Amino acid sequence: MTLIAECFLNAASIRQIFEQVRKGKLTPDAAVARLRHLPFEDLGFAKVDHHRALRAGMPEVILGEGKTPAQIATIFARLARHGGNVLATRASEKQFAAVRKKVRAAEFHELARAIVLKRDHAKYGKGVIAVVSAGTSDIPVAEEAVVTAEIMGNEVEHFYDVGVAGIHRLLANREALTRARVVIVCAGMEGALPSVVGGLVGVPVIAVPTSIGYGASFKGLAALLGMLNSCASNVSVVNIDNGFGAGYIASLINRLP
Repeated sequence: MTLIAECFLNAASIRQIFEQVRKGKLTPDAAVARLRHLPFEDLGFAKVDHHRALRAGMPEVILGEGKTPAQIATIFARLARHGGNVLATRASEKQFAAVRKKVRAAEFHELARAIVLKRDHAKYGKGVIAVVSAGTSDIPVAEEAVVTAEIMGNEVEHFYDVGVAGIHRLLANREALTRARVVIVCAGMEGALPSVVGGLVGVPVIAVPTSIGYGASFKGLAALLGMLNSCASNVSVVNIDNGFGAGYIASLINRLP
């Protein structure tokens, strides 16, 4: 049972289980025991989707907000038991302390508010994902995108505090940006930076409005509306402060042939 308890449930690992049964190295009962949680494991308060990596190519990610430390620790440990990488977003240090008691190898990324367990270090992305922040205040959202993209097997470069108020800072990194296969741009205030970046590169630009700004920014709504009205045709937009969503989508794009 130990042999298969460490397998990551994707197509390759399931084929490996079948091959072990065929060769007599694994009993059918042991194989069934390992696969019995497909498509999910019911914990009462959560139904852990162990089948997601097989369906979507990436495992389930835990949203920490609204969960107790005990709940997130239990979910994290159950995912970790099946092997592969595990990510929890919008997590607190208190939640991390609970996770660490069950999964000693877990790490906490304070700026990104993410709990990470990285065991698969393979690169699945075909190129570089660039993550850009308009200001220093946007870095926590950008870091959430960075951590997400990295744990999903991508090479990531970041360029921080290069907003339109000092456009020369962005232009100084133009050559590096043009080498990226996907660009994520996080900006608050009026949300102008993604359009500028979109005009400089010939790849998908994922715009992330942040809740940074004064009263009339309406906690990111002004940036969101500005980005949705971008005149740069290669710009798409995710929700306010959704660095995770941007990192996830960028990872899918970067895996395309």
